Amino acid sequence: MTPPELNEQQAFMILNDLPNIGPITLNRLLAELGGDPVAILRSPQRRLESVRGVGPETSAAVMNWAQHFDLAREEERLAQAGATFITTRDAGYPRLLKEINDPPIGLYRKGDDALDQPCIAIVGSRRTTLYGQAVAKKLGAELARLGFCIVSGLARGIDTAAHEGALSVGGKTVAVLGTGLDIIYPSENLDLYRRIAESGAVLSEFPFGRKADRQSFAMRNRIISGMSEAVVVVESDVSGGAMITSRFAGEQGRLLYAVPGRIDQPSSAGCHHLIRDGATLLTGVDDILSDLNYLDGLRPAGLKEAGGKSVLETLQSEFSENERRVTEALRGGAQLGLDALASTTGLPVAEVAAALMLLELKKLVTKRADGTFEFRHLN
Repeated sequence: MTPPELNEQQAFMILNDLPNIGPITLNRLLAELGGDPVAILRSPQRRLESVRGVGPETSAAVMNWAQHFDLAREEERLAQAGATFITTRDAGYPRLLKEINDPPIGLYRKGDDALDQPCIAIVGSRRTTLYGQAVAKKLGAELARLGFCIVSGLARGIDTAAHEGALSVGGKTVAVLGTGLDIIYPSENLDLYRRIAESGAVLSEFPFGRKADRQSFAMRNRIISGMSEAVVVVESDVSGGAMITSRFAGEQGRLLYAVPGRIDQPSSAGCHHLIRDGATLLTGVDDILSDLNYLDGLRPAGLKEAGGKSVLETLQSEFSENERRVTEALRGGAQLGLDALASTTGLPVAEVAAALMLLELKKLVTKRADGTFEFRHLN
């Protein structure tokens, strides 16, 4: 019988780690029993098996949970690791992840980041080329500088390069593991694991001691795509793990991008396959920003420079007087044409056009399809 002192958080942790019960079944049980995880653990066998997808094996695991899960030991491990267990009801749970078909009811988390920034996943092969690593690191850095949180899986190769890129500019990055938080795989990424936990977060839906296997990596991949606005595949062969992540992205309605490579390079075959099947060919961060402009203008605030200045404020100190006038006219999300900018700034049309050209080269201003101009980021 379930101890009366069991609280909601403990019940969620128990249910999350029981064998033979997937996230979809757990969420059905919660829906049927009023969203109360403690009530699930207290329910009789007949009530449990009245829920679609729950058979004798599943009900036995729930009713005899203490034989499968040592709650006291798990809580002790959490404390020793300086980690927490968050549920879908906690503020730190990734917002977009709640919307997928099979969200984990809880996540182990190491790191204090609130995960409130828009996330973009960058994934790819473990056996990568120098080109792939350079592209992943560049994308990670540029997107992190713009204020996005970079999500990946801490694997060697593309994942490592993406995390490193975000960290290189002081940005946020999240590593989603296919193991328990106490197992760093690969082991050479221990330092990277620690740096991510210090400035971002390391997440896993698996209990301490869970080792990697084919199933755990696939489950991990659905979280990577599920918590992200978009997924970028940098390099992958046609049967790589990144292809699983891309499939989840399609099922979850996420934007999907693939970076092209050499046609004779096996590590680019998967990306070319994705592009052929409808993924957006990615040539730079502008491709992502352009698509996000159509999603209610979704755009995070960019990173702050030392001294609390924004990237834009730092650049403005180097602007010409004409550039400064144009940027001031476009502050606050204004979308103005050439004549309107000339009228607002008091500058001749030719000088406004020259200033706009320089601002476009600096990737601060973009020209819209209707001929007006706007900022790429407004911080």
